[in-house]
Amino acid sequence: MGAGGPRGARKVAKGRPEGPGQGLLGMLDRAHQMLPQLIAPLVAEEAARIGGRDVRILLQDYGQRYLRPLPGRGLAAGEPEPVDGSAAGQAFLRMTVAEEQRDDGVRMYLPLMDGGDRAGVLALTLDTVDADDRRLLRQLASLVASMLGAKNAYTDQFLQARRSAPMSLSAEIQWALLPPMTMITPQVALAGILEPAYDVAGDSFDYAINDNILHLAVIDAMGHGLNAAMLATLAIGAYRHARRASVELADLYGLMDAAIEKQFGAEQFVTAQLMCLDIATGHLQWVNAGHPAPLLIRDHRVALTLESPGTLPVGFGGATPVISEHQLRCGDRVLFFTDGAVEEHKPGGEQFGMDRLIDFVERAGQVGEGVQEMVRGLSHALAQARDGVTTDDTTLFLVEWQGGSAGHLVTLDA
Repeated sequence: MGAGGPRGARKVAKGRPEGPGQGLLGMLDRAHQMLPQLIAPLVAEEAARIGGRDVRILLQDYGQRYLRPLPGRGLAAGEPEPVDGSAAGQAFLRMTVAEEQRDDGVRMYLPLMDGGDRAGVLALTLDTVDADDRRLLRQLASLVASMLGAKNAYTDQFLQARRSAPMSLSAEIQWALLPPMTMITPQVALAGILEPAYDVAGDSFDYAINDNILHLAVIDAMGHGLNAAMLATLAIGAYRHARRASVELADLYGLMDAAIEKQFGAEQFVTAQLMCLDIATGHLQWVNAGHPAPLLIRDHRVALTLESPGTLPVGFGGATPVISEHQLRCGDRVLFFTDGAVEEHKPGGEQFGMDRLIDFVERAGQVGEGVQEMVRGLSHALAQARDGVTTDDTTLFLVEWQGGSAGHLVTLDA
């Protein structure tokens, strides 16, 4: 590594050598009661202790096109890094460490993973790098991601750093509702994206894993602007309230339906896909309340359109939901999407259409590796094909089922 004494050791106040593991634990302990704005200098300080310099924390922007630098004392300034075509973007999308040999040393890019969600990238330069350095840096990146996640709820600074454009009030409301955009586990992986990121209003999604059941909702509130955002807020709130009462899928739809009908009347409604997936068995159940049919992707191709009897949109009051079922195979992916993905069109042109969407899905499946890489690439390809024209919100949400058990990841005492 760089300057600063023997590799892997530094002195504490009483002169006892402190190994790198203890140093990182001390960093985490110091961070617990720190103000959010002190995270940046703390990270820069710890990176310097192990020989790192020109330290940057790069956060994913809302449109998933750039990695934007977090400002802060001790961190290097600079322009945002594009996700496509950069070493930082490669580390971010592939969740792997990327290295660049430079005249002044080795530039390292380490993905920041907060649980299964990708927050961004930690970048720094070292004189030389070996296996011990790489292991220590991965641990440092993991701690940085955890600290950012823990402090995010206490400040606006991290959210502000992620913005590449002004955000509308309706989009502000929608983004505050959302869970993490990505979740990666050995049994199931999922990723979602919203367009237009800075002006979305009525589209939203939510999910949770309770024991072996993945619960998912994708919604599209009628209308545009602030009214659609308020309607979507009630829909997501009612969905969470019903889900946390541990009701069955049919009752979950009914409780959402009643809440929206009571508050807004039958003149306003929400289309939705409500889904439950048993991540141990691959048994999928869903209610389609006014959305296009999901696409089943197998071996990089659309194997099946999951057509099902329709249920009235949520909010008309008193409809009986129709529950559909399908058995997934290991490796299957299911793409849920709102009608903006197929009904969008250029001014005076024809709708984008299901056939073109399927073609784009299959092309993205050949190129993309992980679920986030695929859904992001698909969203941006659709936007490019429409010349950036967006007259309706679009949500894409991709679920990949692998099954199996993750019991090897934890050892429980008898």
